[in-house]
Amino acid sequence: MSQNEILLNYVNNRWQRSQAAEQLPVNNPATAEIMARVPLSPAEEVDEAVRVASNALEEWRRTPVTDRIQYLFKLKELLEENLDDIARTITVECGKTYAESAGEMRRAIENVEVACGAPLMMQGGFSEDIARGIDEFMIRQPVGVCAIISPFNFPGMIPFWFMPYALACGNTVVVKPSERVPLTMQQVFRLLETIDLPPGVVNLVNGAREAANALLDHPQVQAISFVGSTKVARHVYARAAQSGKRVQAQGGAKNPIVVLPDADMEMTARISADSAFGCAGQRCLAASLAITVGDARHSFAGSIADAAASRIVGFGLDEGVQMGPLISPQSREFVESMIDKGAQEGATVLVDGRRPSISGYEQGNFVRPTILQDVDPHSELAKTEIFGPVLSLIHVDTVEEAIDLINSGAYGNMACLFTSSGAAARKFRYEVQAGNIGVNIGVAAPMAFFPFSGWKDSFFGTLHGQSMHAIEFFTQTKVVVERWPQQWSRQF
Repeated sequence: MSQNEILLNYVNNRWQRSQAAEQLPVNNPATAEIMARVPLSPAEEVDEAVRVASNALEEWRRTPVTDRIQYLFKLKELLEENLDDIARTITVECGKTYAESAGEMRRAIENVEVACGAPLMMQGGFSEDIARGIDEFMIRQPVGVCAIISPFNFPGMIPFWFMPYALACGNTVVVKPSERVPLTMQQVFRLLETIDLPPGVVNLVNGAREAANALLDHPQVQAISFVGSTKVARHVYARAAQSGKRVQAQGGAKNPIVVLPDADMEMTARISADSAFGCAGQRCLAASLAITVGDARHSFAGSIADAAASRIVGFGLDEGVQMGPLISPQSREFVESMIDKGAQEGATVLVDGRRPSISGYEQGNFVRPTILQDVDPHSELAKTEIFGPVLSLIHVDTVEEAIDLINSGAYGNMACLFTSSGAAARKFRYEVQAGNIGVNIGVAAPMAFFPFSGWKDSFFGTLHGQSMHAIEFFTQTKVVVERWPQQWSRQF
């Protein structure tokens, strides 16, 4: 693509040029190169996409579910064949390494596979003779037009937490990708174009705040799926609910890992480094707090410091690179300001990743892995989602103190424990207030056949993305009570 190419919307099975008055540059975060320009589509173009999806709904919902999933089988095959190209696109626009991008698309494909089980997962229930001659049963029907507002950090995977399930359940879809990383969905929709879905079933509208709010307010949009910061998730949840929509809004996180003295320290440090610094810390399951218990304090600090200092940072398509840049200069400045604040608040900067110079990529948005030791658990650093490669070390004396510290926080996305004690692990998973729990696992990312859970300020709604939660979210139940008196059938 050329830096002057303006990306297109995809509406009613046609690529359309937006009439937006404003476009934003799409930058490679490792080089600052402008790769294309994304239009900030106005509300009128969002309205057109929603009306098209609404018009397509009646025929699509009447399409048998066994026929609907045939399109997903085709899509799954295309995603497999084009995984390499899509992963490279993710790397150049998002900044993560190629391996991370390929892993992201593997998770996207898993969700398509699970959604192909919709004929079974959509089944209802039936009870004969709830009273003499009266039967009662429940069926699932699509909710209508569904909108997906996705974030920058997983431009390939996160739309697939929702889209294949919505389609399999008989809904029509409008996707608004992040304006920071619109290239991946351009590529995905080029593949969708080839599977011959009926016109209007799936649509793509580029844009920013105006486009998102137009989806939240539109009377023909019945469901909103969102992933982003807690501040925006709260806005999405409140505004969409005010319009009577069902909403699943995944918010931010401040994920802790707890290290007990009986943990395998070599394994724990290696896995914790991957968790804290993978995707440059720009993921909602990144570990940002490490809480050491008792004698784990010194052995873990040394091991994790070595792992952080030795991590190879650079452009994600270069061989051997283990961590890429942050998404933007603004993100880099914010992350470095939080490291500065942590030092001002009394933490020791054990490994300092501020203001690095990466040879050949001096214009990139790089921050190297950073570790701050002896962080005050009540400080701003300990409570703020940094969304960068920064790990804060906090020490407590008992596992009970660690659990209390975790539960006192505002977020509840993920928490992990490293130990060889089954009793400690059971206590941890039973008592910790978080939706995703890992035991000797650094990133507790659910497989596609489990919901991507989240509690407290990390999630607004009831039903999450993926698996049966997605099926339930994208369908509404209808209960039918029937009586057929015998005399009505005597004519036969």
